[in-house]
Amino acid sequence: MKLTIIGAGYVGLVSGVGYSSLGNEVTCIDVDENKVRMIAAGVPPIYEQGLEEALSKVLKEKKLSATTAYSSISSADLVFICVGTPSRSDGSIDLKYVESAAEQVGNELRNSEKFVSIVVRSTVIPGTALNVSKIIEGVSGKKHGRDFGIGMVPEFLKEGTALEDFMNPDRIVMGAEDEKTKELLEELHKGFNCPKIHTDSKTAEMVKYASNTFLLTKISFVNELANFCERIGVDAKEVTVAMGLDRRISPHFLNFGAGAGGSCFPKDVKAIMAFEKSMGFQPRILEVVWETNVKQPLRMTELAEAALGKGNLDGKKVCVLGLAFKADTDDMREAASIPIIKELQKRDCKIAAYDPKAMENAKKIFPDISYAASFEDALRGAEVCFIVTEWKEFKRPPPEFKRLMKSPIVIDGRRVLDPLEAKKTGLVYKGIGYGKK
Repeated sequence: MKLTIIGAGYVGLVSGVGYSSLGNEVTCIDVDENKVRMIAAGVPPIYEQGLEEALSKVLKEKKLSATTAYSSISSADLVFICVGTPSRSDGSIDLKYVESAAEQVGNELRNSEKFVSIVVRSTVIPGTALNVSKIIEGVSGKKHGRDFGIGMVPEFLKEGTALEDFMNPDRIVMGAEDEKTKELLEELHKGFNCPKIHTDSKTAEMVKYASNTFLLTKISFVNELANFCERIGVDAKEVTVAMGLDRRISPHFLNFGAGAGGSCFPKDVKAIMAFEKSMGFQPRILEVVWETNVKQPLRMTELAEAALGKGNLDGKKVCVLGLAFKADTDDMREAASIPIIKELQKRDCKIAAYDPKAMENAKKIFPDISYAASFEDALRGAEVCFIVTEWKEFKRPPPEFKRLMKSPIVIDGRRVLDPLEAKKTGLVYKGIGYGKK
């Protein structure tokens, strides 16, 4: 099939590489000329495991191309809208890029005789795909159902394993507003061996928000649980392992820590809360979920003060290990490291930061802190070490920390180190969720 993907960011590029790997002919469109040049040269503008190799393969096979032109829309079978949906200052979703993409589609369809199905893949509030249909009708003079189709296929990709998630999904939700779009989506996804749900576009849009907000609810609950376990002298890890053996709960997303970040969970929970409030509905549970998640990163500095004494963190030489919001990505969006570093700056700490992939993106946010070339350089001479991201590289024997640091105080936000081993080594170990003495 011929596919056009508008927006070659995280979702668009992974989807483009994924669909073209399955034998489809894909054109990725983006307004960013530099991004288009990078993709055409086989260099992904984002870091994602396996993406560079897969991109090089489909480019060599001439199954994928990248351009700034919109001309491929009129000859495509399916056009996917994968543009950004940023938050406004009040948390509500800003749909200007989706609406702009819809106008571009309308322009291209104005003189086309081919039936093309337009499928929203960006995360959008319920009713957006139907609004896209109206915009296209207004610009093109065409009629939905007769001249073009409308659908919504949400993505459920996890950063760090996005390509694997695309190729081996838990489920595929296909929301279609007309029979032709339903048939095209069924044909496109026939090779996937997973449950497939056919529904309307508004339901598909809601499925995405329901999934992400539930996952953040689970994370916020387990973080609150971990904080309480510290207070009563219990290891939250032992609690969550036992919880996860209950099939009704499962062990997934029971990893407590410094808070959830990234491009999806924070933005999506704010967007759906704002949407619900606009509809006269009060999202009480989600309000508490959001408040809990916002506060969680600063639990790290609270633990540092518990080790040093109140006020004694001020002016210390500190090491921050991990900047990305999670391991195996370079994404700094809503990363826990951001509020932590801001708090350390307020306390006039001398900061040395290190991350295997995210330092260039971090420099755009914090140009005035020091960045180390390696784990060892970051740790050398530090009085306190904050482990913020769970990179495998940081899972070192505790003696390495003690040998390199000026004073052996480690604040572990992701349970990277074994607490008992750390304490035996002589480290002053404070970890989120670890309350045992």
